[in-house]
Amino acid sequence: MSDLYRTARMANDVSTLASGNPHRIARRAKNKIVGRALARAGIWRALWR
Repeated sequence: MSDLYRTARMANDVSTLASGNPHRIARRAKNKIVGRALARAGIWRALWR
């Protein structure tokens, strides 16, 4: 993963937490968990073949 992409993801996390909006924070956390689970299951690789 490129450093620029990693930095952008971290900036989005910081922005989400700084917003103080509990719905936005919960949605961001849920999407990260779901995305990691799908990646570990190999779903993304299967989709992009």
